[in-house]
Amino acid sequence: MSDIPSAAFAVYRLLPSLSPSRGDYRTLLLSGSLRKIIRWQRSGSPEDRPTDVSAEWDGDPRCRPTEFPSPDPGAPVVSRRIADLLGEELLAAGSLLPLRIDGRETDDWLLYLVERVVDCIDPRRSSKPTRSGEIKKAVFRADVVPVELPAFRVPHAPGMVYWNGWAVQRLVELLGDDLEARLIWSVDPSLTPHPNPWGI
Repeated sequence: MSDIPSAAFAVYRLLPSLSPSRGDYRTLLLSGSLRKIIRWQRSGSPEDRPTDVSAEWDGDPRCRPTEFPSPDPGAPVVSRRIADLLGEELLAAGSLLPLRIDGRETDDWLLYLVERVVDCIDPRRSSKPTRSGEIKKAVFRADVVPVELPAFRVPHAPGMVYWNGWAVQRLVELLGDDLEARLIWSVDPSLTPHPNPWGI
């Protein structure tokens, strides 16, 4: 299980666990819909906001899915159980959209479309975004980080979702070893950020 410090000012990237000890599982790929999501994230235009999102299961059908099955850093997906337990908190930063999975509409899995964009990166101390929009080393301005939100995006890298520590703690409590939390930044100098938070 990911070790989540109690400090309020900590920011993470979340993804399905890559630990071999947790066994095989299926992930959810958003395929063509991912381009729609990225276009909306970059433009911010209401006309580009995705409303019809398709996905496909990837992996052995005999393996179980996880409740946080999307590895894409800008398009988190949660199970209905997680949405029911944390929906009020999640909706503070965005919307939960039903999916069409393998051609069938379902609300058993929901795309978490994070809408809140907050300019809280310190550009002088952070690395520049790569062509794919990743910021390998992100340093945040603690007085501007929206700690009241479970997740947010930043204008410097609008296609990436950043998670606040308290929300990560809640999700780890619910999902255990199925979830990997990679520390990106913290006010606690004793904590070491993940060397490649956006990698797989």
